Amino acid sequence: MKIASLLPSTTEIICALGLEKELVAITHECDYPPSVESIPKVTWNTIDHTGKSSAEIDRHIRAHVHEGSSLYGLDQEQLTLLEPDLILTQELCKVCAVSYDQVTETVRLIGAKSKTVSLEPRTLQEILNSIEDLGKLTGTEAQAKKLLKSLNQRIEQVETEVGNRPNRPRVLCLEWLDPPMVGGHWVPDMIRLAGAEDILGRPGDLSYNVSWPEINQAAPEVIIVMPCGFHLEETVNEFQRTSLPHEWSDIPAVKVGAVFAVDGSSYFNRPGPRIIDGIEILFKILHGSKSQFTGRESGFQKL
Repeated sequence: MKIASLLPSTTEIICALGLEKELVAITHECDYPPSVESIPKVTWNTIDHTGKSSAEIDRHIRAHVHEGSSLYGLDQEQLTLLEPDLILTQELCKVCAVSYDQVTETVRLIGAKSKTVSLEPRTLQEILNSIEDLGKLTGTEAQAKKLLKSLNQRIEQVETEVGNRPNRPRVLCLEWLDPPMVGGHWVPDMIRLAGAEDILGRPGDLSYNVSWPEINQAAPEVIIVMPCGFHLEETVNEFQRTSLPHEWSDIPAVKVGAVFAVDGSSYFNRPGPRIIDGIEILFKILHGSKSQFTGRESGFQKL
């Protein structure tokens, strides 16, 4: 089977199912596992965000979406030559990846007989379900079951560590800094499992913009910064150059120094297996020396 994965998350899942050699095409954003680097990339950004601030990126994206322009290009000619049997895409977010409409139109134009499958996980359980679904689609049910067993065991281990802790810190997850945006979809599930309360996140729902006065009023005890598409070093750099409002210094989390940057792109933004790593990172952040999850320190940094 020849597979074209047009999502970084499905690339990770396909590789975890032992099908990396079946991948004939990926996106320009697929960077894990590192061994996929040599696989042909059939997408690109239509706007250059290099050196742009969060506010500038946000303005550019909103302008393109408002004009009906695509944020991503798709190489129809190369996809035609590769002749994939299965194309994996999504319909959930025009900002995150090539749109479903763009993919289906490309398949129509090139006359391909490829099967196009859209994956739309919104919660942690739906992420796990998507792994099972891909196992069935690719004939790797046994490997999918083995992977899911391992992931569920790790989730259960976190739940055991959390136990009946009476203190569940009030947490704010920022998926964007300027303007501030609250993390949604599966992020509230991750916070809950890690033993805290996501005070503004809406489980299974979209991320959304929030004002700084609203954040101040919510009074988070911990703030976790996880800009979509940013790795840890990029997040730290972006935080340092972002002009924060006067309300910032009044937030409880800021007063006690409980503000953390995480590697959002690797462990929080993509609905793949490493979401479980993200839960373990959250537990380490929230419970510190009480955590047995060693080796997770590289996934976050105190700001």
